[in-house]
Amino acid sequence: MKVNNQTIAALREDYRAKTLEITDVHANPIQQFNEWFQEALDSQIKEANAMTIATVDAQGKPAARIVLLKGFDENGFIFYTNYDSRKGQELAANPNIAVVFLWKDLERQIRIEGIAEKVTHEISLNYFHSRPKGSQIGAWASPQSQVIPDRSILEQNVLDLKEKYKDADHLPIPSHWGGYQIKPALIEFWQGRSSRLHDRICYTLEGKTWKIERLAP
Repeated sequence: MKVNNQTIAALREDYRAKTLEITDVHANPIQQFNEWFQEALDSQIKEANAMTIATVDAQGKPAARIVLLKGFDENGFIFYTNYDSRKGQELAANPNIAVVFLWKDLERQIRIEGIAEKVTHEISLNYFHSRPKGSQIGAWASPQSQVIPDRSILEQNVLDLKEKYKDADHLPIPSHWGGYQIKPALIEFWQGRSSRLHDRICYTLEGKTWKIERLAP
């Protein structure tokens, strides 16, 4: 049965959970992110670290997908992936990146814009070896974003790798796999409010100083 467009158009919620004022936020957006992220964890939101990242190709065509945040500090936000994947190739050509976190239960979202840079080999290696062995095998087994004839290719790669490294606690890190750190130039905190008059507090980096402004919803 085809979904009625009027049904879709009628979908709406009136957000009333919290408010967000400039006087309430930290001067540093990383501290503000830390506070909100901890609240998301305390609320037991499933995979609170899930984030949409958007990249562009050489022709400026955008693409977006979900990845998992694996760390953050004053220098930025870290995720890991296959460098030969579509997003890896796009970031190699154009390091500009946009990020969105959505925490629906808290009626919140966070937008981040910045530049993605590869982390050091040591950081990637330490994280790679902290992953379950099955995930390490998966990083080797999958030629991410490439066309494959069928799933059996992946399954056979996994079997071969399990046999090859059956006596090893860790696999060597693939040369095509590692982390990116997103160095933010803009971070926006969005709190849902009634009648779509949402609170939007935006931090923009000017030199080494963060400028804080309220945006109209």
